[in-house]
Amino acid sequence: MTLIVEPRIVKISTRTEIDIRRSLPHAKLGRIGAWVFLDHFGPTNQVDGMVVASHPHTGLQTVTWPFAGQVHHHDTIGSSQVLRAGELNLMTAGRGIAHSEKSLQVGAELHAAQLWLALPDNVRGIAPSFEHHADLPKKEFGDASVTVFIGEFAAVVSPAQVFSPLVGAELRMPVDGQTQLPLNPEWQHGLLVAQGSVVANGQPVGLNELAYFDIGSSDLEITATEDFVGLLLGGAPFEEKIIMWWNFIARSQEEIVSMREHWNLSHEDFGTIVDDIGEWIRAPELPNVTLRAR
Repeated sequence: MTLIVEPRIVKISTRTEIDIRRSLPHAKLGRIGAWVFLDHFGPTNQVDGMVVASHPHTGLQTVTWPFAGQVHHHDTIGSSQVLRAGELNLMTAGRGIAHSEKSLQVGAELHAAQLWLALPDNVRGIAPSFEHHADLPKKEFGDASVTVFIGEFAAVVSPAQVFSPLVGAELRMPVDGQTQLPLNPEWQHGLLVAQGSVVANGQPVGLNELAYFDIGSSDLEITATEDFVGLLLGGAPFEEKIIMWWNFIARSQEEIVSMREHWNLSHEDFGTIVDDIGEWIRAPELPNVTLRAR
């Protein structure tokens, strides 16, 4: 039977007037391949807009995918990029990077997903980098239009750099549309409903829900019961144990402590961001428990 994950609402003060729904990590589901984090926010008519001041990342890739609206990205390696719907921003944090994000056109609709990919241990200390991709491959599968923004799906390959076997794709389908998508049976997969509703392999999946399909699934039959927009995520099982705390991914409590102290005491070491926000976000206090890799 398909596992249905209902997101929890996350309140982040820097994303004003925007409800954030977090599907990964979840008590029912920790990851899908190397996908370890999934926030879905909007659609909303912005009041104050999204303003996220400078904050760090280590040991991961951030994947930003807007369905509607525009976001301006700045980072400490000098990147300044406006991201529009149907385009990909991919930031590889590696050993450490900081960035800020601010939505544009306040009053306009904003609807997007923010995702993280865990980097394998042998590359998690690489130099940080940033990619923007506006021209991404698309293919029709039945009534579904599929944009592969990262990884590979049915021999359609994104130009974005990846370090694990995986896929991230946007699906769009009109009401009553049908499709049958081929899945790699050695991978885990998830289907997020960002707009509308569907029946996936016989299971109803509602708005904002994430349907999980374990290893062994070789195809995915989808019928749209409303105009549908969603994300297909998948990948080979990521077997390494990790600790994910705040904006860091590490392998031990000691690494997390060091990363936190380095940012809070010497955030300038990450570099300088030139933006119109002009602030930085301190890491919170660590919990009074031992963080364990899982």
